[in-house]
Amino acid sequence: MTYRPRPPSLFARLPYWLLAIFLLFVLGLWAITSNQTYASIFQTLSGGVITTLWVTILAFVAATVLGLLVALARTSQVRVLREIATFYVEILRGIPILVFLFYIAFVAAPAMVAGFNWVMAPLIEVGWIAPATVRGFDFVWRAIFALTVCYSAFIAEIFRAGIEAVGRGQVEAARSLGLSRWHCFRHIVFPQALRTILPPLGNDFVSMVKDSALVSALGVQDITQLGKLSASSSFLFFETYNVVAFLYLTMTISLSLLLRWLERVMDRRVGR
Repeated sequence: MTYRPRPPSLFARLPYWLLAIFLLFVLGLWAITSNQTYASIFQTLSGGVITTLWVTILAFVAATVLGLLVALARTSQVRVLREIATFYVEILRGIPILVFLFYIAFVAAPAMVAGFNWVMAPLIEVGWIAPATVRGFDFVWRAIFALTVCYSAFIAEIFRAGIEAVGRGQVEAARSLGLSRWHCFRHIVFPQALRTILPPLGNDFVSMVKDSALVSALGVQDITQLGKLSASSSFLFFETYNVVAFLYLTMTISLSLLLRWLERVMDRRVGR
């Protein structure tokens, strides 16, 4: 009779770190539902979740599109495009996000408003449109614009690494068969690069969720800003920042687990 070892139980296969996070989540949820102080703070901060997600999703989508364009410029055969794209990436990656956020909010935004009024001066003089004002440029959109530009430099490097990971011989073979550069990129390069790009791109999205807390410096009513206002008015700093950390951990860990699942799905499909 052949001895067959019993498969490990579900508990034995469960990662201990995930079990610890799950217990921490249950503890935080229990505190919010059973403690009136935590419940009140959670209700106050829950409105900031929508703002945080809105700023993050919109900025990340725009940064992904802009980053792809910059990556294509960096891998272009035209030297001028490569030099401009490389200059763009190196400059933006060297500036702290908070500094760039202030620069966009208080330097670039007024300049953009002044430039708009200068271009539209003939229409403003005849009264067809009203002149734009700096106050009319909402800080939420300034924050989204700053995160878009800043993260596009990092995402451009992710796309560039994924594109260059595809063998040049495949590109040359596709070109020899008569495929245009666009069709070669669409059907040969990008599908293979996507598998390399997806994990770090997902990590950047999780990082942006956390870095979106920086927009509170502009007074944007996200989770962090509402937490600061609530703590300063109630002096419940320990309880308030516990809830703030709980909300961010819930979002980031959920996204990280979703990304792990997507990676496993893609690995299984490639394995087939």
